[in-house]
Amino acid sequence: MATRSLLRTRGKLAVAATALLTGGAAATVATSEDPATALKLCTAVPVRLYRDTVTAASIAFDYEYSLWGLMEGSVERAKVKHEVHLRSARKLQELCFKNGGIYIKLGQHLGQLEYLVPEEYVQTMRESMLNKCPVSSYDQVCEVFKKELGETPDKIFEEFDPVPIASASLAQVHVARTHDGQKVAVKVQHTHMTDTATADRATVEVIVNTLHSVFPSFDYRWLIDEIRESLPKELDFLVEAKNSEKCLENFRKLSPHIAGYVYAPKVHWNLSTSKLLTMEFMDGAHVNDVKTIQKLGIQPNEVATLVSQAFAEMMFRHGFVHCDPHAANLIVRPLPSGKRTILGKRKPQLVLLDHGLYKELDFTTRFNYAALWKALIFSDANGIKENSVRLGAGEDLYALFAAILTMKPWNRIIDPSVDHLVIKGDDMERSERQMYASQFFPQISELLRRLPRVILLMLKTNDCLRSVNSCLLQGSSLETFFIIGKVSSEAVIEAKKLQRKSLLSRLDVLLEEILLEVRLLGMQIALWLLHLRRALTG
Repeated sequence: MATRSLLRTRGKLAVAATALLTGGAAATVATSEDPATALKLCTAVPVRLYRDTVTAASIAFDYEYSLWGLMEGSVERAKVKHEVHLRSARKLQELCFKNGGIYIKLGQHLGQLEYLVPEEYVQTMRESMLNKCPVSSYDQVCEVFKKELGETPDKIFEEFDPVPIASASLAQVHVARTHDGQKVAVKVQHTHMTDTATADRATVEVIVNTLHSVFPSFDYRWLIDEIRESLPKELDFLVEAKNSEKCLENFRKLSPHIAGYVYAPKVHWNLSTSKLLTMEFMDGAHVNDVKTIQKLGIQPNEVATLVSQAFAEMMFRHGFVHCDPHAANLIVRPLPSGKRTILGKRKPQLVLLDHGLYKELDFTTRFNYAALWKALIFSDANGIKENSVRLGAGEDLYALFAAILTMKPWNRIIDPSVDHLVIKGDDMERSERQMYASQFFPQISELLRRLPRVILLMLKTNDCLRSVNSCLLQGSSLETFFIIGKVSSEAVIEAKKLQRKSLLSRLDVLLEEILLEVRLLGMQIALWLLHLRRALTG
């Protein structure tokens, strides 16, 4: 009886959702001014919506049926729920691969949301979404070349490998050699992206709006606005090329002390268009490939330190931030100058790839975000609340905002211990995070609705960097938080110097700067003592 009831519920859900979603898609398509685009949407949207609906209904039924009658908190329920999580994650994975494009990007993002979704989803998406993306055929690649540059790759380049070395959600990369002998990487946009991007945007919009109308607490309409704004920029490779050059220019001008340690491939502008990007070829190891990094004579902790410093500079000083720093977009190589550490190890250089998704933080947002991280590092409860409220979290959810940023409960966030934010990366911590994610899901959804979209992208960046640190260090390190504390604090002081005009106010800032140096020195000494203790205890 129960099974039949659940099957009827599933059937009604599928039929109702399909009708509603298809109707919404039709409304979206009807507004299109381009008849050809409208026709393509009419064929692509229903297919995608059907897949979405079937997958959603299948997952919902699996949870309802599998957990039926199992006591909350029991060992058996926990075991079954784990199995359902795995099955459901694989269904979502399959959906992302079938639909491609934006769905793969959403799957990649899902793989970073440890504070929101079960561990099984996080692991499944992380393992597959970065290196198993669909590949365009060589004929399709030639089609793009003819349209963009008027010739096939074999005419434009001296050599061109038809087999891509990497494929991502929006494009794939081929190795080539120019007629003057330079080895290059050629990024070619998937031929279907122009059409499916519009269809994907329409389906995601309809799905999110439908879910919100059925479940008001599920309000992810901000995702629609973000896709609508960021996707056209990511699909224009000339924007990406300009972003890469602006990023390096910011390091040269605003962070000259580490400019030599951060690099982006040079662009061959004469061989680049909005759908083709030809860049200098980069050799090195992906940032999560610890074994290869060590074979290059580089220490993983040096890489973690460099990654943290580079992105802290971008967030707190430049206000121009690479918002997609997952492992596939970060390469490590030995510093070309050959400089070595005190221990004789080679110094790393961080190579940033895929500059399609950047966000600019205005002065006020950058100042408040830096001040918030300063308060987090130094366990300043009042500063955390004040700056979280300024950024939009509200007086009721500021503690949750701090917890999402640090992946720590409030009592640890305000703990004065120097290592209070260090993530161990063990099973107990992961279990605790999952418990909080489940317990506070409605509040997390509300917080994500409130925060400005630029801060949501900072959260995504933060999630990616945490994942990178986890690979390099099996958690996080005190050095990472020392760097974040130092750069954010210095950025706050620099901002205050620009704002204060009177002699008295400048003296206040000078005193604050002196006190900051004392606190940072204390933190540095604590860091040295911690290293010494570890060395002595083996």
